[in-house]
Amino acid sequence: MALKDCVKPWVLELEPYQPGKPPEELERELGVENAIKLASNESPIGPSPRAMEAVRKTLTGVHRYPDGASFALRSALAQRLGVKGEQLVFGAGADEILELLAKAFLGPGDQAVYAWPSFAMYPIVTQGMGAQAVPVPLRGDLVHDLDAMRAAVVPETRVVFVCNPNNPTGTSVGAAEFESFVSALPEHVILAVDEAYVEFVRRPDFPDSLAWLSERPGTLVMRTFSKIFGLAGLRIGYGVADPELAGYLNRVRHPFNVNRLAEAAALAALDDDAHAERARRVNAEGVSYLTRELQGLGVEVWPTDANFVLARTGADLPGRLLREGVIVRPLAGFGMPEHARISVGLPEENERLVKTLRELREADAG
Repeated sequence: MALKDCVKPWVLELEPYQPGKPPEELERELGVENAIKLASNESPIGPSPRAMEAVRKTLTGVHRYPDGASFALRSALAQRLGVKGEQLVFGAGADEILELLAKAFLGPGDQAVYAWPSFAMYPIVTQGMGAQAVPVPLRGDLVHDLDAMRAAVVPETRVVFVCNPNNPTGTSVGAAEFESFVSALPEHVILAVDEAYVEFVRRPDFPDSLAWLSERPGTLVMRTFSKIFGLAGLRIGYGVADPELAGYLNRVRHPFNVNRLAEAAALAALDDDAHAERARRVNAEGVSYLTRELQGLGVEVWPTDANFVLARTGADLPGRLLREGVIVRPLAGFGMPEHARISVGLPEENERLVKTLRELREADAG
């Protein structure tokens, strides 16, 4: 019997997640120098110096297992968010929180509803458990169609994912629309709100999803230390829920799933508000610059509440930029072949992107 005959059929049908290409790999492949990566929504200014110092101090203890309960980080984060410690679940990035949710609530015969295009892990974790993924197209303005998502909920629906702000579009839904949607969801459905980019939001009417934890017990809010805190390489994220729901997720969580260095860095990063504010400022300035300059080159750009912009570049441009040492995220795999997601970089990186794009346009004009 062949190995593939032993694999669960829904796993055979999965398409693996395709990460962005590292600059080092691009330099090896194409022989370019000083490649820049504006593809993975990473923090261009890096982590807080306090976080780096905490990692250095913790290195001598890596022969010991981490605190499986993340006591210090749990206490500090609970105080900051105004929740109880038992409402928190930690994971190796927010991705692991998605995995825990799928393990606890999804299986053959179940369904999960989500907007599309949106975060690629939603269908992966759903289908990985043998459940049916139910994508609902975004509206014409590339915002979640919450009315259509509510209409897609059936008795078999166990989870509804809402990515707000949405990845890869950067669009978001406001408080009134969100509250109307949540109020209409059946009680048996877990509402999973993915807020990986919440710290970058600029719209004044952004929903207070944490307030729904007491109003609607079947609600999970997911956040991460990968973005504004600049700890993507250490893989640490968290979920906030009512104690019962958090308890179910902790039942399927591996012991010691968050490493010692990640816990120490996250705790220190929480204490450096000035660094987070700097990251917000650099991002806001970068969004404004990229939007203005790209539009000046005739490229359509969408409003964003995240640390990236969505641009209609044309199907060939990401590949051409790649050959010039500028990595952006093509979105053909999301059903958007004419679009690219461009992460905000340092000012000089943003300027290089625009300069390269301008040169390519001038070359085309002949």
